[in-house]
Amino acid sequence: MRDTKPLDSLDFTLLQQLTQTFGPSGQEHNVAALILDQTKNDADTAYTDTLGNLIVRKKGSGKKIMIACHMDEVGIMVTHINKQGYLYFAPVGGLRDHVLLAQRFVFANGAVGVVSREEKKKPDENSPERLFLDLGATSEQEARTMVREGDMAVFSGAYQETKDCMISKALDNRAGCFIALEVLKRVSSQDDLYFVFTAQEEVGARGAKTAAYALEPDLALNIDTTFSFDMPREYEVPRTSLNKGIAIKVMDRSIVVSPQIKNWMAEIAEQHEIPYQWEIITNGGTDSGPVHLTKGGIPTGGLAVPVRHLHTPGEIASKNDIRSGISLLLALLE
Repeated sequence: MRDTKPLDSLDFTLLQQLTQTFGPSGQEHNVAALILDQTKNDADTAYTDTLGNLIVRKKGSGKKIMIACHMDEVGIMVTHINKQGYLYFAPVGGLRDHVLLAQRFVFANGAVGVVSREEKKKPDENSPERLFLDLGATSEQEARTMVREGDMAVFSGAYQETKDCMISKALDNRAGCFIALEVLKRVSSQDDLYFVFTAQEEVGARGAKTAAYALEPDLALNIDTTFSFDMPREYEVPRTSLNKGIAIKVMDRSIVVSPQIKNWMAEIAEQHEIPYQWEIITNGGTDSGPVHLTKGGIPTGGLAVPVRHLHTPGEIASKNDIRSGISLLLALLE
């Protein structure tokens, strides 16, 4: 039976749980387990494929529709441990050095380190600064009791709510997963729905590519986050912003959405008086890219939640934008 509880009273506790679950690219299994537990009363079948995608089906006799959202978050991987016990690392996903400095990272086993940088021998040296992670260890031997090369860590960023927003690590893209789960609870559709919670998006949208190839849907709808441009800057850019509604994808670096699809999505939003905005970005991409190029091509649309401070431990999203995303995805599927 369809869940008819109004979205005004939407409980974001599940989103908190999703953001705080450890799940860097290639290690999404804990996130998948949490999502699977949430779907047991609403799905007909569910399974995990070879790449780690969780595929949840709600059977229908109509068109085959794939609803994709990625589970993984950005992180780092240990590449070297020096004699003093400091950890050198490589980024897993898109990270910038100026964001990393002084941030805390947590490993799957609970070990926590803080990012620092090497002191230059001479102030005028042009060599790049090298960052490392400090676990508080005093030797390589002590550090190796906690972690080893190849181990991954993610931002330590607690979930907090204000009246209108939430602040947390991993809103990219646990906000998308939350929207998909809330829609799964509520949707009533004749179509054959496949909710695909994808793996390894942050390192090249890999899981979505194989899932789309296996499913070969008639239509794909991707849910992700996008840049919120409502930040202080030297010039105004009237683009995606917090609290203006869910963003309908028009273009990013990996896809130009068919006018037929984006216009259909906008028309449905207008019919249901759902706030929306256009997403047009020239850098970055999502699972939409490889999905729409799969096999002979798959008609693909995208929804995105605008987020400030993407790929940091303090991402900020609007509750109203998330509500708009749930409402529009429901209307599209029904």
